[in-house]
Amino acid sequence: MTNSVAEVIDADVIFLFGSNPTEAHPVMGAQIRQARQRGAKLIVADPRVIDLAKEAQVHLQLTPGTNIALLNGMMHTIITEGLMDKDYVENQTEGFDALWEVVKDYTPEKAAQICGVDPEDLKAAARLYASGKRAPIYYCLGVTEHSSGTSGVMSISNLALLCGNVGKDGAGVNPLRGQNNVQGACDMGAIPAMYSGYQKISDPEVRAKFSKAWGVELSEAPGLTSIEAMNGAVSGDVRAIYIMGENPMLSDPNTTHVEKALRNLDFLVVQDIFLTETAELADVVLPATCFAEKEGTFTNTERRVQRVRRAVEAPGESREDWAILAEIMRRFGVEPGFSSAKEIMDEIAELTPSFGGISHERLEKEQVQWPCPTPDHPGTPILHLGKFSRGERALFRPSPHIPSGELPDDDYPMLLSTGRLLYHYNTPTMTGKNEELMEIEGRSFIEINPVDAAKHGLDQGGRVKVASRRGEIEAEARVTERVPEGVLFMPFHFADGSANVLTSSEVDSISMTPEYKVCAVKVERASSHA
Repeated sequence: MTNSVAEVIDADVIFLFGSNPTEAHPVMGAQIRQARQRGAKLIVADPRVIDLAKEAQVHLQLTPGTNIALLNGMMHTIITEGLMDKDYVENQTEGFDALWEVVKDYTPEKAAQICGVDPEDLKAAARLYASGKRAPIYYCLGVTEHSSGTSGVMSISNLALLCGNVGKDGAGVNPLRGQNNVQGACDMGAIPAMYSGYQKISDPEVRAKFSKAWGVELSEAPGLTSIEAMNGAVSGDVRAIYIMGENPMLSDPNTTHVEKALRNLDFLVVQDIFLTETAELADVVLPATCFAEKEGTFTNTERRVQRVRRAVEAPGESREDWAILAEIMRRFGVEPGFSSAKEIMDEIAELTPSFGGISHERLEKEQVQWPCPTPDHPGTPILHLGKFSRGERALFRPSPHIPSGELPDDDYPMLLSTGRLLYHYNTPTMTGKNEELMEIEGRSFIEINPVDAAKHGLDQGGRVKVASRRGEIEAEARVTERVPEGVLFMPFHFADGSANVLTSSEVDSISMTPEYKVCAVKVERASSHA
C-alpha cells in the first residue's frame, strides 16, 4: 500500500476494484463503510454484486478478465474530457504519450463492449474518480489473480497517476493483503528473486553483503515460485519440497496436478500447526506454533510492523518456526547466528535498509511503517511523497487488453471465478476447526444466475456438477442475481467440492500468479441432486 488504512475515513471518492473487503478484509470493509456514512462516494468494479456494491454510486459489473480494458476506457474518458491532473502529469510523470497511444483506442463504447458493462456507467465512474480530491484505489486478488495481473496493477497505477493520486495524503494505490503477515513474508524475502526488503539477488553487492553476513556463498540464480516448483516436481527436476504454513492441496490451482507433483517427490516436509491435506502426503511433519505461542513481528497491509508476544505455552513438541529452521541449519553444519526472535529482528535491521530503524525495543513503544532506515526515523505512512522510488518522475506503463488464458467455448461455455467468504481464510486449516463457523458456512457451493439455473434445470440448494478440462466436482447450487449470466462464483475454502480441482494452470508470465479468477467450465444437474 502506498498509503495508510486510516486515511480512507477522510476520502471523498473511493474506487474499490476486484476486492470484497466486508468479507475478505472486514476491518477495511468497515472503515470504507464508515467513510461512505461520512459522505464519501464509492465506485465498485466487481463481477459480483458484493455488499458494498449496493452502496456504490457506480457498480461496474464487468466480465472477469477484462480489468485492463475497463481501466483503459476510464482513462480514455478522463483524457478526452480534460479531467486529468495536467500539472501533475506534466511535472511528475513520464510516458504520457505512450499511455495515450494505447488508451486512445479504448473508447468507452469499445471498452464497455469488452467488459460487458454500460458505457454510460463507465464514463460516470471515470468522471467521479477524476473529481476526487482524496481518491484512494483499493484492490485485491480480483486484479492480481489473472494471467494479465501485473499489467492490471500497472493500469491501476496509470489511472492514479493520471489524476495526481500518488504521493498524496488520502489517495494512492492500495493492495489489500489477505492474511495477517502476507506483507511481512514478502518483505522478508519470500519471493524467489529477492532478499529481505526487496533487495535483488541479481545485484552482486547485495549478494556479497548477505554472503558475508551468513558465512556462505550464495547463488546468483533466483529460486522458483510455488507454481514452478510444482511443475518441476512433476517433471522430476525438483526432488524435494519444504512447505511451511501452506496447504497447496487446497489452495493451489489444478489440484490433480498438485497431488501428482507432491507424490512424485523423493522427500516432502510440511511444517504446520495442524495435519492439513498437504501434511497427510508428507514424509515428515514438523509441528509449529500458532500466533499465540510465538514471539516476533507481523507486518500488516499498510506496511506497519507490529510486535507479536507469546500468550500461552506451546503444546507438546511444537516449536516456533525460526527455532525449527535454526535446528535444521545446525544439522547442515551452519550456525544460524541467532537464538531469539529479537536477535533475528536485529539482523533484519542490519541487512535491510528499509528496516534499519526497527527493533523489538522500539516496537514495544510504537508501531512503525517501513521504510524506516534509522532509529530516529519516524517511519513512512505515505510512499512517494515528494519523490518517487524510481526518481523524480513516475512512469506510465500502459497495456492493451489481454484476454484470459482460458475462455469459455462450446465444450465449456461458462466462466468460473473463485473467492473468499467472511468465515474462513484460504484453506480452513484453523477456521475449519471451529464448529460455529462451520455451521454458518461449512460446505462448498456455487453461485449461479437464475437464467443459467433454469437453463440447466438447477434448483436452489440442489446438487450441481461442475466440470473443467482438469476435473469435476459437485457442490450445492445457490441461485442468485449476485452473479451475471454466464458467470459462476465459488469459494475455494472447502475440501468437499474443491474449487481448485477446476482452476487452470495459466499464470501471469511476470509474477507467476495463477489465474484463479477465470476458467472455462460446464454445469449440469448432479445425479445426487436433492
